[in-house]
Amino acid sequence: MSIQERNGKQIIDPTSDEPYQNFLDSIYRKQNEDPHRYGGRQVAGEFIRELFDILFAGFFSDLNFKDRTQVEDGISRFLLDAKKKLQPYLTGTNSSLDINQILSNFKKELPLLYDLIWKDAIAAYEGDPAAESVKEVILAYSGFYAIAVHRVAHVLHRLQIPIFPRMLSEYAHEKTGIDIHPGAKIGKSFFMDHGTGIVIGGTSEIADNVKIYQGVTLGALSVSKSLASVKRHPTIEENTIIYAGATILGGDTVIGRNSIIGGNTWLTHSVPPFSVVYQKNEVRVRNSKELDNVIDFSI
Repeated sequence: MSIQERNGKQIIDPTSDEPYQNFLDSIYRKQNEDPHRYGGRQVAGEFIRELFDILFAGFFSDLNFKDRTQVEDGISRFLLDAKKKLQPYLTGTNSSLDINQILSNFKKELPLLYDLIWKDAIAAYEGDPAAESVKEVILAYSGFYAIAVHRVAHVLHRLQIPIFPRMLSEYAHEKTGIDIHPGAKIGKSFFMDHGTGIVIGGTSEIADNVKIYQGVTLGALSVSKSLASVKRHPTIEENTIIYAGATILGGDTVIGRNSIIGGNTWLTHSVPPFSVVYQKNEVRVRNSKELDNVIDFSI
């Protein structure tokens, strides 16, 4: 590190310092270890926006298709652009998968994907008394947006695209505060009410017509890295409601169908169908002498 004079002022020039030069060399070397340019979450965001512009034309974009031929043209353009976005994740990870075959399979998945996303929107409308229309759900509900992105990420995850599905899920996480691993299997008509703080682990399995509230965690008990491929997260059967702040852990934990899991409960074991699980609150009436000892605080 040297001291130089510029415009009559002495300044410290860090670029002559050997550790700083090594730092510059390190950045250069790491960049050239992998020549591919991934684009980061910006590319993930563009991918989702471009797809949703088509799937929800008139909602997320001002597209105005005149006939189904124009819809097909829009999808073809999207897939062509998607090829450029996804290719680095295959070549950069030495994947043997063929990008054209992946996109062909993704195109075949679009009808089911579209149907599932619309069923989620309808489930949110029917499950929330405050929702005035399905249109409102699509335009305004963060829980709907998060599950819609997850549906897309899950398809790419099943098609074995490396890394990119996780980037999609993290893009939605950043936007909504809802963290769903792309590996999670989620049935139709899924509704996350309010949504903020929900965490759904990668080996979770959720059946049809499940509703969960903010702050719910479907997580894993602590396991070693060697068990990463083992089912570590719970199974939630159909028609179950899980209220705010509940934590359900473990790959062997099954919540039976038509169950209700109360707020702030903690479960590491299975419960049978039609169960009602709740946290028991203790209420104690203080006597007048205790009032002087009450902690008074403000935030």
